[in-house]
Amino acid sequence: MAVIGSFLQLPSFGSSRPGCLPTTTNLLRSSGPDFQSASKYGVRLTPSKIICSSTANDAVANQTSKIVQDKSVSVILLAGGKGKRMGASMPKQYLPLLGQPIALYSFFTFSGMTQIKEIVVVCDPSYMDIFKETAEKIQVNLKFTIPGKERQDSVYSGLQAIDPHSQLVCIHDSARPLVSSKDIEQVLKDGWVNGAAVLGVPVKATIKEANGESFVVKTLDRRTLWEMQTPQVIKPELLQKGFELVNREHLEVTDDVSIVEHLKHPVYITEGSYTNIKVTTPDDLLLAERILSTSS
Repeated sequence: MAVIGSFLQLPSFGSSRPGCLPTTTNLLRSSGPDFQSASKYGVRLTPSKIICSSTANDAVANQTSKIVQDKSVSVILLAGGKGKRMGASMPKQYLPLLGQPIALYSFFTFSGMTQIKEIVVVCDPSYMDIFKETAEKIQVNLKFTIPGKERQDSVYSGLQAIDPHSQLVCIHDSARPLVSSKDIEQVLKDGWVNGAAVLGVPVKATIKEANGESFVVKTLDRRTLWEMQTPQVIKPELLQKGFELVNREHLEVTDDVSIVEHLKHPVYITEGSYTNIKVTTPDDLLLAERILSTSS
């Protein structure tokens, strides 16, 4: 298994989409008697460090549909990016999207979910009022922390502010305004069951690996590649342990579950939606407007 850019490459288990665990039959056929023994007792073992979900193999998640308790999740909403690629006068997450700041879309989605206890907004103090003005409209606790130099520093800042009794940490990029509550609920369940989970979608395009001179080295099997999204859900004690390792060894990570990967802990990929785009460029903003206009 290899991490390639913002994609994850997964091993194949003989399904129509290699990288997924398609059915119990295929899983047992691929994994031998240990998996058969475990499945008798409802235990799901994973043959690799990263596994993924699909509609065909969500039996475990469906059986645990009520295990994420109300008011048990702390959301860390990352809203401190500069958004230089947008070329705007303000960070991209605060640009208006059909009349509302981009960051408030996911903010309101999370605040309306019963599982959410609090939202820790990681942002520059000059933008806090955008969120504070919503206080009367939401039913969750609202906290603020200051962003760090890198993404992992901002996540760590948010982690220090969460309620110590929270059972899950849900980290989301505020530049992804279109995440659905349905996808959030599923990744929360998968995070609770597996300790760490992330939304992702199968890669559509052909991906090639190139060398430093821009010549193709090889073409990667896109059937095993997934594009990572947010939210990324991790149990707080696991995330804290991961940060201790990352800080001690001065490691740099590009997303949150990478911190857990350094601990060799399995990370579960929950299949999300292609509409959960990250608004980074003016074209992305136009696409988000079109998606919202179509769905309304």
